[in-house]
Amino acid sequence: MLKTLSRHSWKMVLAGVMAVSLTACGSGSSTPQAGQGGAQAPAASKYPEKPLVVVAPSGAGGGWDKTARSIAKVLGENKMVGQSMTVENKPGGGGAVFLAEYATKDVKDNYKLFVSSPPILINNLKKEGNSPYGYKDTTPLAQLTKDYGAIVVSADSKFQDMKSLIDALKTDPTKVTVAGGSAPGSMDHLIAVLPAFKSGIDPKQVKYVSYDGGGEAMTALLGKNADVIATDASSVGEYLKAGKIRVLGISSPERLGGNLKDIPTLKEQGIDAEFNIWRGIFGPKEMSADALSFWDAKLKELNDSEAWTKELQANTWEKDYKNSNDFKAFLGQQETLIKEMLTALGMAK
Repeated sequence: MLKTLSRHSWKMVLAGVMAVSLTACGSGSSTPQAGQGGAQAPAASKYPEKPLVVVAPSGAGGGWDKTARSIAKVLGENKMVGQSMTVENKPGGGGAVFLAEYATKDVKDNYKLFVSSPPILINNLKKEGNSPYGYKDTTPLAQLTKDYGAIVVSADSKFQDMKSLIDALKTDPTKVTVAGGSAPGSMDHLIAVLPAFKSGIDPKQVKYVSYDGGGEAMTALLGKNADVIATDASSVGEYLKAGKIRVLGISSPERLGGNLKDIPTLKEQGIDAEFNIWRGIFGPKEMSADALSFWDAKLKELNDSEAWTKELQANTWEKDYKNSNDFKAFLGQQETLIKEMLTALGMAK
């Protein structure tokens, strides 16, 4: 992106030099006007000129799905974008299946955006089932929120707190089925095994079952096909309110608000484990300059709006905005941290 801006800047400088030279060589002293031999002003961008799509690379009900729908909802209802926005679900491989198609076939499609979070880094760095594609095969547009991991059991589970779960895993980790909405080595898996790892348990011994999206993982938990699930804290509120689940711990530095205000953090329970689930929106790798400029301004407007603040509160999300440049730099830093984590767990490629 920086190279593109640099070339554009040099073109503007050269155009200015040529304009001055032509004026100096002219016989008159008046400034040329448009239509009288002077340089025409660049045409204003008409982007977007057709409907837009925001892809959630997962099934319905999980964090990506809710984020995509919230973005489309607030932008649409508040008429921030002059075109309709629809959300599409494209599950598979914790986002890797969609990204493989997007990074090879949709590299110039300015009308298809997608949401993602740490898996776009994890899938590219892990050893088994890794994806050759990552955030560098996209145009990062903005980070919008941060969330945290939650360790969840059914309301009638024998596990009352993290200590009882850790004790069971220490006794025989194969007797506890832990599930998540992403593939082995991906985000939910890391959230699931980090408490065990920090408690001296070999994370490779934890029995982990993956599902396509947090919604399917929750269904497995409620259907007694899993003893524990690791998921996004923001996705459990309605189940907690309905009395269907118990949240054992949150991977945040301090307690969250709303329905989760009474849930202790992992650190409160003696487990030094923290995991920040940022969420952002991305465009194609070869996104046009006018489309990038449009979204850089529009997503800042979204972030600053009262409607977005209310949406964050309704979903128990925390605001954490970064523009395109800052988001790209942040992803580079996170890539280093994720690789270190995967290496410690024996999962880095």
